[in-house]
Amino acid sequence: MRGTSCTRLGCPPVFGLRGTSFALLASKKIVELHKEYGFDVVHAHFVGTTSYSAVLARERIDAPLVVTAHGSDLEFTSKLPLGRFFVKESLIRADAVVAVSHYLALKAISLGAHEVKVISNGVAVLGEKNEKREFVTFVGALRSYKGLDDFLKLAEYFPEERFLVLGDGPLRVLEERAPPNMEFLGYRRDVEEFLGRSKLLVVPSRREGFGLVVLEANRAEVPVVARRVGALPELVRDGKNGLLFGDTGELVRAVEYYLRNPAARERAGRIGRALSKRYSWEESVSALESLYASLVSGH
Repeated sequence: MRGTSCTRLGCPPVFGLRGTSFALLASKKIVELHKEYGFDVVHAHFVGTTSYSAVLARERIDAPLVVTAHGSDLEFTSKLPLGRFFVKESLIRADAVVAVSHYLALKAISLGAHEVKVISNGVAVLGEKNEKREFVTFVGALRSYKGLDDFLKLAEYFPEERFLVLGDGPLRVLEERAPPNMEFLGYRRDVEEFLGRSKLLVVPSRREGFGLVVLEANRAEVPVVARRVGALPELVRDGKNGLLFGDTGELVRAVEYYLRNPAARERAGRIGRALSKRYSWEESVSALESLYASLVSGH
């Protein structure tokens, strides 16, 4: 397939106006780039203003449109008045809709998509595992829906354990009242190193369209304790590569089980590594290439 480019658009930093401006400006830019490169396929990631800009451009260019749902687009954007319009129009008018999980595929269909192909995110192959396990770890954006407040409570329940927070965002302010056994490291590019030294990954998100960090942890033979929401039950097989929880009591019991049972941790880690191998970027890319080829041949 032909055509790659990177460009930056100047949109007013006003909620609502910013999104609409982006859709209009981006659609114009897509048309300009199409004239230069002659795209075979336009693929918009995140359903909302991004995909709607491609919908608008689709009226002026002769190329099939693919949109991919990643999570917050269908979980959050679709609940906003104008956002819902962008999401539904994109799902209905795209030539193909992709979702990174079965959970999101069902949600996309409920919002108007006629057919959805599930192509999961992948994870790279990891080298030798780290034998030194020191931390109970949280990885993610420090925003309310990620459940960082529950992770802080865990650190209070287990004062003898070291708790690590990797990520940044508005809730970094919680660092001020974190217990002494919890450390905030901010945004890191070496997350893999810290996962490799973790006893356990905790994913207390209140919504999650996929959960790539689960695969990254499993790849490092780290079991995962995750909230029973969104697509997380697709990745965490309860009782195999980790445990699922609903309330705070279940969370504490699940973490305590793994902390008190190293053999169970190791067993879950081995299962997790085997499961993570099912999610390869090579397979994801191959599935996308097949989808592109079918759209181009039938166009």
